[in-house]
Amino acid sequence: MIMSSVVDDARPVLGQGPTALLGAVAADPGTPLAVGVTGPGGHGKTALLTELARAYRRGGATVLEGVPLPTGEVDAEAVLLVDDAHLLDDARLETLRRLVVARRHRLLLGYRPWPRSAALAELADALRRDGQQVVLTPFTAEQTAAYLATVPELGRRSDLVAFVHGQTGGVPRDVERLIRGLRGQENLAGVPTEPPRPAVLQFGPDLEELVPDVRRLLLAVAAGVPLPVDLLGPLLDRVPEVVNELVTATRAAGLLGTDGRLAPIVRQAVIALSPITERAAIWRRLGELQLGRGAPVLPLVHSLRTDGALGDCPAPALTAAAEEALAADPVLAAELFAAAAAAGRPAGARQAVAAALAGDLDAALRLADRLLATAAPADRREAATVAATALVHRGQVGRSLELYRWSGSASAKAFAAVGALAVGRPTADADRPGDDPDGGPPTLHSSAARLMAEGVRESVTGPPTTALSTLVQAAALLEPDGRAVLLPDSPAALAALTAIHCAELDIAEGVLDRAVTTGIGGPLLARRHRLLQAWILMIRGHPVAAAERLATVAAERPLESRDLLLASALRLGIARRNSDLGALQRGWVPALEAVVRHPVDLFTLLPLGELAVAGARLGELARLEPYLREARLLLDRLGDPALWSAPLHWAGLHAAILTEEPTVADEHVAALLAAADHSRYAAVVSAAAATWVEVLRGVVDPARVEAAARGLHDAGLCWDAARLAGQAAIRTSDRRAMTTLLECARVLQGRPAALRDAQPPAAGDGGPQVAVTVTAPNPLSEREHEVAELVLAGLTYREIGDRLFISAKTVEHHVARMRSRLNCASRAELLALLRTVVADRSSAPGRQPWPERTAR
Repeated sequence: MIMSSVVDDARPVLGQGPTALLGAVAADPGTPLAVGVTGPGGHGKTALLTELARAYRRGGATVLEGVPLPTGEVDAEAVLLVDDAHLLDDARLETLRRLVVARRHRLLLGYRPWPRSAALAELADALRRDGQQVVLTPFTAEQTAAYLATVPELGRRSDLVAFVHGQTGGVPRDVERLIRGLRGQENLAGVPTEPPRPAVLQFGPDLEELVPDVRRLLLAVAAGVPLPVDLLGPLLDRVPEVVNELVTATRAAGLLGTDGRLAPIVRQAVIALSPITERAAIWRRLGELQLGRGAPVLPLVHSLRTDGALGDCPAPALTAAAEEALAADPVLAAELFAAAAAAGRPAGARQAVAAALAGDLDAALRLADRLLATAAPADRREAATVAATALVHRGQVGRSLELYRWSGSASAKAFAAVGALAVGRPTADADRPGDDPDGGPPTLHSSAARLMAEGVRESVTGPPTTALSTLVQAAALLEPDGRAVLLPDSPAALAALTAIHCAELDIAEGVLDRAVTTGIGGPLLARRHRLLQAWILMIRGHPVAAAERLATVAAERPLESRDLLLASALRLGIARRNSDLGALQRGWVPALEAVVRHPVDLFTLLPLGELAVAGARLGELARLEPYLREARLLLDRLGDPALWSAPLHWAGLHAAILTEEPTVADEHVAALLAAADHSRYAAVVSAAAATWVEVLRGVVDPARVEAAARGLHDAGLCWDAARLAGQAAIRTSDRRAMTTLLECARVLQGRPAALRDAQPPAAGDGGPQVAVTVTAPNPLSEREHEVAELVLAGLTYREIGDRLFISAKTVEHHVARMRSRLNCASRAELLALLRTVVADRSSAPGRQPWPERTAR
């Protein structure tokens, strides 16, 4: 059961039965005893027989190895050892049976369970009745661990034990070979991912000795798919009885497990050491048989792909496997379609669909364009849909409309309706979703597309609650099987945008979470969903968590233009909320390039508004003005729908505050007040906007400010809420009002109510935190305000001193004085407060209040 070539003492891994037998022989070697050791090849029959023979020899007995004559003449004083008794003829097996039944001899017999003649079966029965039979099984995990423990180079590492046992299934021969290969490795600090090649090569002689049918059987099993007898028969061109014999023979050789599978190391050896032509022929035939039976071929193809043997699979099997993979793994499907094309199968529209779902829009557009010119009508229509969808993701919504309209399917007409609304050019009838022109029944896909179009139309012309409900229903329709649906935008993303504009962030989060879990739209839309999740985290006042989510998205393949625009706005929005002027400056030019790449449409107004605020903070708003003008024109063409215009006016207000343009700010406030009755969001931001400009004019009503700030917070705009309260606090001359408003700002950021025992914010909390009390109005001098801005920008004391022509020590003194004046317990608390009160230029000391609003 063990290989003495590796370990000196076999007994630790023999198991209780063999160990007790060895002990009995050692204690009384002269007693007649017939021992039969049976098990598949490689399970240690020879090793155990050798140990027993050694025990007899140590007891003074003579051990004779060989086969007795048919006459039955043996030396009664000697121990007879016969290995591989299953290969003997019937006459010699009958001789051994008579010796066992006589109970006067010491016999050591080893044999495999197959081939099993009637004479061998009678011998086995006699051993069970008149002698002692030992049935060898694979090592347990504990026995494998004990085996490794006797090899000094490998030690008692549990991770290595798990690797060896998992690779070999505990078959002692295979354990010994793998350990021998591992001993030759120079560095075993970690766990190998696969067996060393020297260990695999040791199986060569075993495989060469097998008959051709057994080798073909092993290659078939190595494909890694279940193989019933009715499939193995046609594959091997043998009748079921012969197939059963081949399976039994392979198990008896210790190469095939009782579960019908190969141990990983055996499978690797079969694949690596079999002739390539023989392997290719078997696997190609297996794929053809699976196709002919109508059985799934993806498991087979996936197994071959893992082994780098896709070239052995016929093109029809690759195509069928790609179709099977499309719903769950579009990336794999695209790869398999490409492999089928390389194998000679003409590229089709389904390959373009798979490439698009996988996010490879370059390949999708190339294929679709070629198919539009050369394919059959059905493929041309699907290719048009693929091309249109890819163009939408790249910002070419207007160009996609004609392709959707030409395609003509019910879903394509619905997507055309969505696109026409997105660019502000809806038509009366042409883009209204209708029935399938081919007369087919409505599917989940077409029904969801219709609801998407209706929801977007409602967001422009109807109540926001109706639009949100319709879009959420569209997303729910695709949740059961949405991974394989090619979409220009997902209903979940449109529902989330609508919910954000309605101040229903919990609904937005819920629909996005379900979209991420169910994979609506496949990898093509996965990052859009995650970017919108990050956006919600940002506006809720968790910039650190938003930045982490953004980083995971940006670390993948390059973003398409629509996602790039959203990611760029996110990056600048997070930097602005962290008062990180350096990050704002670094991200501005890439963000501007993203705006240039993606024409303005209805669904990019949200990031465009955030970029407007960032541009105003950097003094670069003029560079964004042409795109803001296009956004206003788009909204005008749609009748200035409040759901989409209100967030843009809210962003415009903050941009006007930063650029100190009271007249422009008043225009945005007026627009928001006019839309106040449309939605909860519009009502909340209109009240906050009116209060904010009054604060900037020096009119601070603490109750009104707090009510407006709490309204923003309840609507999910937590950072804006704290900022309004903080800005009002530093503009009031009433010390009690200042303290109340700063406390309100701190509470709205989610800090605990304790005054001096509050801990610094955790890394994932995000957002500015506010101190509790301020001892005097206008707490910062003009110089301290300058220092505070540079501290928030991340500069060191030395760098701040160089910028302001003062010493680093003086800078440190200013910071200490600010901390004392603002009554902050820690530097983290000071920075959090400064982010709220030093939010824009208008908060600097010495700034005059805005002039009174001009009467109109």
